[in-house]
Amino acid sequence: MKHVYLDNAATTSVRPEVIEEMINVLRNDYGNPSSTYAIGRHAKALVENARKIIAKQFNVSSSEIIFTSCGTEGNNWILRSAVKDLGIKRIITTKLEHHAVLNTVKQLNAEFGVELVFLDILPTSEIDYAQLEELLKDESKPTLVTLMHVNNEVGTELDLKRVASLCEAHSALFHCDTVQSIGKTKIDLAETPIDFIVASAHKFHGPKGIGFAFIRKKNVLKPVMFGGEQEKGLRAGTEGVHQVVGMAKALEMAYDLLEEEKAHISSIKEYCKDRLLEVYPDVCFNGNNVGFYNILNVLLPLSEEKAAMMLFQLDMKGIAVSRGSACQSGSQKPSHVLSQFLCAEDLKKPSLRLSFGHENTKEDIDILIDVLKTI
Repeated sequence: MKHVYLDNAATTSVRPEVIEEMINVLRNDYGNPSSTYAIGRHAKALVENARKIIAKQFNVSSSEIIFTSCGTEGNNWILRSAVKDLGIKRIITTKLEHHAVLNTVKQLNAEFGVELVFLDILPTSEIDYAQLEELLKDESKPTLVTLMHVNNEVGTELDLKRVASLCEAHSALFHCDTVQSIGKTKIDLAETPIDFIVASAHKFHGPKGIGFAFIRKKNVLKPVMFGGEQEKGLRAGTEGVHQVVGMAKALEMAYDLLEEEKAHISSIKEYCKDRLLEVYPDVCFNGNNVGFYNILNVLLPLSEEKAAMMLFQLDMKGIAVSRGSACQSGSQKPSHVLSQFLCAEDLKKPSLRLSFGHENTKEDIDILIDVLKTI
């Protein structure tokens, strides 16, 4: 049985070149980067070189890149420090955000009484930009806007430059959860005034357990973990040198191969849409008509009874897909994302999130379609 992996928004395979680079570090560069003797200094040099490689991709200073364990940690740190240390009194966001942001801002509201404002979501799954602009005109409270770049369930893409310009014009900070887009599209932070972004390496064919945050120099955050002086005193704990090096290698390869792989992944997505329409003429694609090139959220015209067993049947046939975020895979509740713009009737129907990578082929799609026909 051929294994078909169509859940690249949840995680990606680790590129062989990245594994090789990490194994080399594990074998030969085991020194503690904080040690002052030669083997420690060499490990430190590897960490700092990786920081420079990452910073170069976004046209920023390497001092603005801080290593974390993942996007969730980065989001928590930035949002909490913005309220505790930068004096933020109002947060503007949406109910479409990943729970790493959504649950954090709710906690900040409970702990510190920070005002939460949720933007309206249009039937296209996009934010109401006019509403955002109107809200930002009120500059009576120090404000932070937190909006994700690419929605992890439906692939709706935020107009980064538009939001960044609005925030800059009205003296608001802009935090963007870029976990789904980093490594898949270019972001020039020298020309787009975003204050904070976050990344997880496992979303762009790097290792799990490592990520980074970009903190623009003018924003002085304080650590949430205390201990040693690692990461410029902002994140205590011995650096995982092999993970940092692996992440930098994965990101460098992602951007070196970006145009080639984007073209391939886009063609796989279009082929999938065409095949689904052949089998289900009434199929709908959730979100807006454009959507990010690697994510397709499909509303299938199936009954609730068939929907209940669909993921199980696909799994039994070796096909890995999801209904939405992997973080919510155990939940029977409707997707918190889809519930913001789908009607009650459509929410009862089965929705599948298909997310594609450079390893996917048209044969993978044909296998998926053949199995769906039997459900």
